Amino acid sequence: MPDSSPLPVSAPAAAPAPATPARARLTARTLLLGDRIDTAGLERSDLVSTTPLAFRSGVAGYAVLFRYGVAVLIGLSPVEEDEVVRALGPRLFGRYEQVEDESTLVEIAPEQDDQVVPGGPVAIRALTPPRLLVIADVLAKNAALSRDEREAARVLEVMEPFAATLARTGKTPTNRRQMLRTIGQALQVQHRLAGRVEIEDKPDILWDQAEFERLWLRLADEYELKERATSLARKLEVIDDTARALTELIDTERSVRLEMTIVLLIVVEVLVTFYELFVRGGH
Repeated sequence: MPDSSPLPVSAPAAAPAPATPARARLTARTLLLGDRIDTAGLERSDLVSTTPLAFRSGVAGYAVLFRYGVAVLIGLSPVEEDEVVRALGPRLFGRYEQVEDESTLVEIAPEQDDQVVPGGPVAIRALTPPRLLVIADVLAKNAALSRDEREAARVLEVMEPFAATLARTGKTPTNRRQMLRTIGQALQVQHRLAGRVEIEDKPDILWDQAEFERLWLRLADEYELKERATSLARKLEVIDDTARALTELIDTERSVRLEMTIVLLIVVEVLVTFYELFVRGGH
């Protein structure tokens, strides 16, 4: 069972909300740590949200944890980030040997409306909990989607030679073991991706704070979440269709071999019968 003790933070647990300067720039680091983070049982006095789990960390920062293996750390120093990652160790399942990370600049500008500059920083009036959760939601989904896109592309790349051989020759690929391995990889990707991250679902905070939906839509559009999710769904359909086709080819080959074996056995039995009747019976 994972340790249910709270994650360590640099500031006291009961410290007030960290104050940010009137105008400041913070770094939001998105860390792809593993397949899943177990957030159950993390009882804290400085929680900002329970779904996803968000809490204050360090001197003036926040950590937001998503169960599909992503952590978004905003306004933390490298040392504070390392402390959070180390504390998450026992709660990581399917931990990656190499942590993938991406940095995004968040600019706090009280005199401006919330906006997303294409290719630039995310500008917000203040780093309030709703804005924190909206930004973290999109950044985490972007990281998870990138991971899923790579996995789907990897399987499609392995499947392509089989499809090309079948289209060119009209014959089943001869490397049956490799074909079975490819089908296994395809099924594994489908299993891992199916229902893991609902990319197009809005964060729960928007049900109570609908005024921040515009910020979420702008961020989702900047990272092209909807378009990429649709493209990924198509790739998964291709993987599914190809895996089914390869499986049917293997089943057909097996059926043909079985039928040939049965026919051969019948022929042998008939020959044995004729031998007994005409050769041995003639003596």
